Amino acid sequence: MERSLPGGTRGILHARTGLERFRIERLEPPAALAPFVANFWVLHWDLRGRPPHRQRVLTRPSVHLTFTSYLTAGTTRARIAGVVRDGFVEEIHGEGRVVGAAFRPGGFRPFMDAPVSTLTGRFPGVDEVFGEEGLTLAEEVFAIADAYEAVGRLAAFLSGLRPEPDPSAAKAAAVVERIAARPGLVRVGELAADVGLSTRSLQRLFHEYVGIGPKWVIRRFRMQEAAERAASGTGVDWADLAAELGYADQAHFTRDFTAAVGTPPGRYAREAGPDAETGPGSIDA
Repeated sequence: MERSLPGGTRGILHARTGLERFRIERLEPPAALAPFVANFWVLHWDLRGRPPHRQRVLTRPSVHLTFTSYLTAGTTRARIAGVVRDGFVEEIHGEGRVVGAAFRPGGFRPFMDAPVSTLTGRFPGVDEVFGEEGLTLAEEVFAIADAYEAVGRLAAFLSGLRPEPDPSAAKAAAVVERIAARPGLVRVGELAADVGLSTRSLQRLFHEYVGIGPKWVIRRFRMQEAAERAASGTGVDWADLAAELGYADQAHFTRDFTAAVGTPPGRYAREAGPDAETGPGSIDA
C-alpha cells in the first residue's frame, strides 16, 4: 500500500476521549483507485479489562466498505455503510479491528448499478453490491492477521473490478469539496449558481452520486466546523461563529448544533475541550 495520510479528527466527537480508546490510521489508495477511494483506513482497539466505549461521529457524505472483527468475541461483520443522516454511533468492546475503504463523494457509484441514495441510512451486507465475490473477499480479509495486508487485499479486489471513471462522479466530488471549503455557504441556490447548474440538476446529481441532498451536505460541514471549534479550547464567541457559518441568529445555530451533536455548544466545549476530564467509562456524545 501507499504511504499513510495525516490523521485528522474532524467529525469524531469527543475525539480526545475516543483516541484514548482506539487508534486509526488512514492509507493513500493506489493511483488506479484515487478517482474513487479517498482513503483506506484501519481502526484498532484493545479494551480488554475496560468498559465498552460508544463513539459518535458526524460522518462526511461518503460511502464506506467495512470489515469489522471483534477478536475477543470471535465475531465478524462485513457491510457497506451508506451516508448516515444523523450521528453515527458504534460501540466497541474487548479487542478488535476494522479494515475499511472510504469512498470519495460520488466515488461508489461506478461500483453499483443503482443511485447511491439507495444506500443512504442503510448498512447492507457486502453481497448486496458485490455478490458472492464480496462474501469471498470478506472471508479473505478476516483471515489475514496483518491489517495492512488485509487493506492490500481489499485494494486489489476493488482494482480488479476495473471501475470506469465517471465525469459526473468527479463533478459531485468537486462540488462537495467546494462546500467543505466554504463554511459560510448557506443556500443551495447559491451553490448551484456557483458550480454552473440549476438547483434541480444539482439535486439530481447528489441523489444519484452522493446519496443525499446538497442542503444536508452544507449543514453537515457547518456542524463539523462548529464541533471542531467548540473542542479547540480557544474560547469561542458563539454569536460570531453562528454568523460566520451563515446563521441569521445564535438561537438557530444552537438548535442545529444540539440536534447534530447531542448537546448544546457550550456544554460540548466544556466536555470535549482540552481541559475536560475524561472518565474511565463510555462516551456517547
